[in-house]
Amino acid sequence: MSDFFNDGWSIFIAATTLVSLIACLALLAFASRRQPMADDNSTGHVFDEDLVEMNNPLPMWWVVLFILTVVFALAYVYFFPGLGAAQGSLGWTSRGELAADQGRAAEAMAKVYAPYGQLNAEALSQDGKAMAIGQRLFLNNCSSCHGSDARGSKGFPDLTDTDWLYGGTPEKIEETITHGRNGTMPPMAAAVGSAADVRDVANYVLSLSGDPHNPIAASSGRKKFVACAACHGAEGKGNQAIGAPNLADKVWLHGWGEDAIANIVEHGKSSVMPAQAGRLTPEQIHLLASYVWSLSQTRRTASR
Repeated sequence: MSDFFNDGWSIFIAATTLVSLIACLALLAFASRRQPMADDNSTGHVFDEDLVEMNNPLPMWWVVLFILTVVFALAYVYFFPGLGAAQGSLGWTSRGELAADQGRAAEAMAKVYAPYGQLNAEALSQDGKAMAIGQRLFLNNCSSCHGSDARGSKGFPDLTDTDWLYGGTPEKIEETITHGRNGTMPPMAAAVGSAADVRDVANYVLSLSGDPHNPIAASSGRKKFVACAACHGAEGKGNQAIGAPNLADKVWLHGWGEDAIANIVEHGKSSVMPAQAGRLTPEQIHLLASYVWSLSQTRRTASR
């Protein structure tokens, strides 16, 4: 495809365009020349015994419209990019037009978000209009992964509870939305030991949250868990500084049960939260983070 973007193709397209426009005018001039071909002003062609092809001139309105069309085309390729790589005398580009439209839209939206930029999350959570805008931002940008109710699904965190991988303060949520997150759980089978040892560790992890488990296997797995403690801590309560989840809170992001945990220990797991800095303005991110923070606060208050 790169061959279609070199100078040769640009010259070919420009030449073809100009030749075609000139040919249109030449065709009109040729067709306008009346050459009687018979005494009755016909071409001499007769079809179906009595259907005679006449040699009448083109209607004047048609000729004028045709000429205006060609003139318009010539003016267009002069002012706008239409001759290969030529930019046109006005310097117009579709990218420039898009940037201008986006600039106007950003300017208009800035006025909408300006009243909320200096308010903290707690104040914004009490503002119904601000939360309505935050909800709309969430539905448009986050609901495809976290769900319209923000309760997530397998592999996508529930944003309405109090379990946060990287911290649940408004500042941390805003940081997560802005820069994204890239969480990686490396395969730990080699560090833990045999397949049986992986199963023992899975049972020990289940025991941390009080979920059903094999106590004998869990007791054996406790010694092997030391390979995981560097990230999850000796008590398995996680480390928000690196996004290591709390294994003792009954919240299972990637599946619950011995098989699911053993699979993660053996094969590892990677999760990506894409950065939104290039898609949303800082004001939008601030309002969105405040909305997300308010969801967990509402659920926390309701659970008391």
